[in-house]
Amino acid sequence: MNIQAMMKQAQQLQNKVLNEKKVIDSKVFTGKSSLVSVTMTGDKKVTGVDINMDSIESDDKEMLEDMIMLAVNDAITQIDKETEEKMGKYTQGLPGLF
Repeated sequence: MNIQAMMKQAQQLQNKVLNEKKVIDSKVFTGKSSLVSVTMTGDKKVTGVDINMDSIESDDKEMLEDMIMLAVNDAITQIDKETEEKMGKYTQGLPGLF
């Protein structure tokens, strides 16, 4: 295989990777805890927070903060899982590239 063919193949692979990343970045993920749901895009930007106020007393600020943290972390875990599933075939298990 000549160098031009290798470069063309590498460019095609790069384009596939970038397209997969764009798909993941535009996808919406919803992380949930018992009282809170957090919506994020695949590039880990929070786009919404929904709090079930029926279950919250006025003095439960600390618990609410914990529920938000759990919901955000759940959404991030989903994004990371999908990114690994979609991008792992290109990175062959090299962590941290995306």
